Amino acid sequence: MHYKTNEREMDDGGIHRRSFLNGSLAAAATAASLAGGTAAAQAAQETRPTAALRAGAGRAAIDFPSSLLPLDGFTTVHDDLYVRILVLESGSHRVALAVLDLTSISAEAIAAMRTIISKSSGVAPADVVVTVTHTFSAPHVQAASSSTGAAQYVEQIKQATSTAVAAAVKGLRPARVGFGVGECDVNVNRDVLTADGWWLGTAEAGPSDKSVGVTRFDDANGRPIAVLCNYSVQSSVMMESVMASGDLPITADLAGAAVQHVEDQYDGDVVGFFLVGSCGDQAPQFRSKRYTIDKDKNWSQVDAKDAGWILLTVQGERLGTEVVRVAQTIKTSPGTRPMVRLHTDSVTVATVPAGHPTGPVKTYDFTPTGTAEVPIWVLKIGEGVYVGVSPELSTDTALDIKKHSPFAHTAVMSMLEDGAKNMAETRSYARITYEAMDSSYAQGAAETVAAKIADILHAL
Repeated sequence: MHYKTNEREMDDGGIHRRSFLNGSLAAAATAASLAGGTAAAQAAQETRPTAALRAGAGRAAIDFPSSLLPLDGFTTVHDDLYVRILVLESGSHRVALAVLDLTSISAEAIAAMRTIISKSSGVAPADVVVTVTHTFSAPHVQAASSSTGAAQYVEQIKQATSTAVAAAVKGLRPARVGFGVGECDVNVNRDVLTADGWWLGTAEAGPSDKSVGVTRFDDANGRPIAVLCNYSVQSSVMMESVMASGDLPITADLAGAAVQHVEDQYDGDVVGFFLVGSCGDQAPQFRSKRYTIDKDKNWSQVDAKDAGWILLTVQGERLGTEVVRVAQTIKTSPGTRPMVRLHTDSVTVATVPAGHPTGPVKTYDFTPTGTAEVPIWVLKIGEGVYVGVSPELSTDTALDIKKHSPFAHTAVMSMLEDGAKNMAETRSYARITYEAMDSSYAQGAAETVAAKIADILHAL
């Protein structure tokens, strides 16, 4: 296998709903092109004394004027989609994390966001990391040239980005950081055996990571600036649920409801961030448009329509409540000078033709036909580390990464940059699950990525 690596250190010193996700098999090229620095420069940075951390966070809603709707099938807005940005500064270096309430985002829009963030914040383009919450109730971001509506949508995202990063830069101040972990049972494995093969549903006995990773940034006086939540679930409570009126509503869904609860608890003075974990095989426990399996293992779908909103409210509240509970237990220590390091890497894996599964099958051809670079991002903040990839990882892969991590606080993220389809674990290929059929990656890719990440983490 072939590895590429680059490290940028802040040393403190000194369409199917999924079809747009195919494009990020080329995301590694972007990661590689942004790489810079030399081993000698990095070694020199390691010797510098550390300086105090500074942090700032901002958010802005993406506006949907009436002229923009309908868009990608969506006809109305139930609740706002946000761009949230965290800027960290250590010495002369800055890094920015941008999180959007979207299913995925195009490389074109990411490039535009990166330019805006870099110019407004002084963050080098290579140190801007963009990800999405993976809500399925948001229009896909298509190329601006594809339609007038698509172009207008990109402009709205750019405007929100500009507002959010300006707020983050304005709010930059001395900061300290702490980590915690809790548990919440609002996710469930979605791989179930039907009479026709493995399909989507509610697999209570299947693997599921219930842990809630929380990072809290405080100012010098101990007042919270930002709260980051890492949880493994797709935000799909209201996915494809059509209201009694016939409307298909835009919503930030489970991630948005959870973060809104967190921000409300702190009276809007804190910016909350949802960082999606190993969501490939994880669905919300209760969905408005859900799959059901009868006694003979026949599957079907049922739509609760408008009644689905209570499912979203309750699950978002439960997750948000646990995030707040954990955040309140975190004690950030004054006087600490956490090292901040952004590391980019990539690994070559085998690929298969992307599938578009519409139902369970008992046979499938997973013969590899090529290779692709899988980009890897690692953001180390003191004793905590956030590691992310473009594909949607499954539970077993994320748990393996955490198991072999030398860091006490390890968050695993999916859907970085323009996202990718599923990267299923080996068992899914034997079962022929949705995740395996939906993937552009061959069997063994997930295990290769996990092993590479372990190597990276142990080298930091």
